Amino acid sequence: MARRSFGRRLFTRESWAETRRVTDILRKETVGGILLLVAAGAAMLWANSTYSDGYHRLSEAVVGPRALHLDLSVSAWAADGLLAIFFFVVGLELKREFVAGDLRDPARAALPILAAVGGMVVPAAVYVAVNLAAGSPHTLAGWAVPTATDIAFALAVLAVISTHLPSALRTFLLTLAVVDDLLAIIVIAVFYTDHLAPLPLIGALALIAVFGGAVQRGVRAWWVLVPLALGAWALMHASGVHSTVAGVLLGFAVPVLGPHAAAEHFEHRMRPLSAGIAVPVFAFFAAGVTVSGWAGLVDALADPVTLGVLAGLVVGKPLGVFATTYLVARFTHARLDDDLAWRDVLGVALLAGIGFTVSLLIGELAFGHGTPEGEDVKVAVLVGSVVAGLLAALVLLSRNAAYRRIHAAETADTDNDGVPDVFDSPQPPNG
Repeated sequence: MARRSFGRRLFTRESWAETRRVTDILRKETVGGILLLVAAGAAMLWANSTYSDGYHRLSEAVVGPRALHLDLSVSAWAADGLLAIFFFVVGLELKREFVAGDLRDPARAALPILAAVGGMVVPAAVYVAVNLAAGSPHTLAGWAVPTATDIAFALAVLAVISTHLPSALRTFLLTLAVVDDLLAIIVIAVFYTDHLAPLPLIGALALIAVFGGAVQRGVRAWWVLVPLALGAWALMHASGVHSTVAGVLLGFAVPVLGPHAAAEHFEHRMRPLSAGIAVPVFAFFAAGVTVSGWAGLVDALADPVTLGVLAGLVVGKPLGVFATTYLVARFTHARLDDDLAWRDVLGVALLAGIGFTVSLLIGELAFGHGTPEGEDVKVAVLVGSVVAGLLAALVLLSRNAAYRRIHAAETADTDNDGVPDVFDSPQPPNG
């Protein structure tokens, strides 16, 4: 029998429209997550085969115009160029959440924002503690590596284990990941900008403003918007600020509401490109680390950088998300929705420990491409993400029978009006 509770509740269902929107987004991200896993696996196999030299030659091959300071390696193009598309979609998601989604409501926004902050502070502290305890203060630059959550990788895990995660938890996971991405962008812009060239930065911001003005007036022509976006990206790259920041700011510039609302249009066009091409290609060039067999893997796992990232992802990230959620419930006297248990929150918190795309990017920014510490980061992120995913799978599978019952209730439509019956009834207040 479901337990009865009164007052404010955590993880109650959203409206049918919001649930349907989130479901559509997660379906696309799940496909992208599977492609990401395939790409990362292929990179690992190639980098550890007898043909590994070919992988590294391809990754390090330089292309692009030297006159524009865009003579970058293929792996750098994947990190700086293709990931700008990913962060453009992130910018669109953030804009939509703050304007028309959960984050516009302070009561609903409080939990995912606080959980994301807790999920950043605790793993960062764990990483710092591990490296200081190991007598390795020179590796503290990697403190931000274990703070990111890869929603695509997490959803791929859910797809593999075939669990019917309740809609409220799926919405929380997506919102948490979106806020997580925002914090990651702030960290990248503030802490990983080695030099700053003011004039290119001003130029980039000017082009972003022109881009925003154009879309605010209903302009959608690619031959107008794409050159503006490329120019902003190139100038942001020249400024010293990581070029993916341009992607986020361009996403912020797109209107969500009003007569010229275009966020949904651009997200529909760009999300398949981001999830299906940009992120998998980046993963292919970022995940290919040569570990030199079992002995090399053991040596890598003993390094302070590796241990710090592993502990941050597997212990720090879930602890930060779970503890913050519990404290929010405790201090606001809120209760979980009747159908849920704290074990469900633990499972989602463990999923949040899957840090892949942004973690690998921060690792390259912190230590450089091809450095020993950078290679250790790759090993740690790969191993830590797999371990966090396995632990999450164990916890969530133990509740799969309950999830199936909730899924049946959330999809039953006895009156055949196209809206599941559970969404026709008023929802209890949430916290």
